[in-house]
Amino acid sequence: MNSKSGFGRSFLSLFMPLFLGLLTLLSGCVRYDVGVNFYQQHRGEIVQHIRLSEQLTSLSETEANKWLDSIENRSKLLQGRTKRVSGQELIVTIPFSNGRELTDKFNEFFNPKLTKVTQALQEDNSDLVQLKAEMSIKQSNWLFFEQNRLNIQVDLRALGVLSKQGNIIISPGSLVDLEFALNAPWGLNNIVTDQESQPLNLTESENQLVWQLKPGQINIITASFWVPSYLGLGTVGIIFLMLLGFLAKYRRFPGINYS
Repeated sequence: MNSKSGFGRSFLSLFMPLFLGLLTLLSGCVRYDVGVNFYQQHRGEIVQHIRLSEQLTSLSETEANKWLDSIENRSKLLQGRTKRVSGQELIVTIPFSNGRELTDKFNEFFNPKLTKVTQALQEDNSDLVQLKAEMSIKQSNWLFFEQNRLNIQVDLRALGVLSKQGNIIISPGSLVDLEFALNAPWGLNNIVTDQESQPLNLTESENQLVWQLKPGQINIITASFWVPSYLGLGTVGIIFLMLLGFLAKYRRFPGINYS
């Protein structure tokens, strides 16, 4: 009994430093940044920046390349463009022209249940990092400006670094860093709701909010912001020019009796 326990302690003392060292080398093996850039009422982009560490690609280079390829294929189905910075780094940009198109494309990309990308998912069958996300947006028009309330739920409970056969290559936990960033022109505001059991770490700067997502749980993001309504501004501008033209021609404003 004593000899067996002594052997176990010797085994652990011999290999534990090696195990801890391996975890240290693999920490942050996947960096996944997702951003929504809402430039104006009818123009914006969903930007994804994925970086894989050399340690991960050396463990499973084939699976890593298949996963990056699947992301490229999904983005092309949504009129997106991609840029391979290196064998381990990929930047994806998916344009949108309004809030409805933003939510449609975001949900189609991240939710495998939606039909537009289901075929690509089945063909690639390579979810190296498993995450599901769903977005909704509520928009209110105030003539000159449009208020947007954005809600995002990111389910990271099943997050894993998996092979094609479904085997766990690395237990994810703290090995996967995920961030979501929101860029908008005016009035960015993070909203804390009752649904949040533990608020996410938030970094605020001018015209940008960045949330650090937590693996192993459902992450909820709610934010509001304003964008200019060029349709309302243009309508008022046209009316103003018409009034100026009427004044220049008749030397008075319409509907006003000067007698």
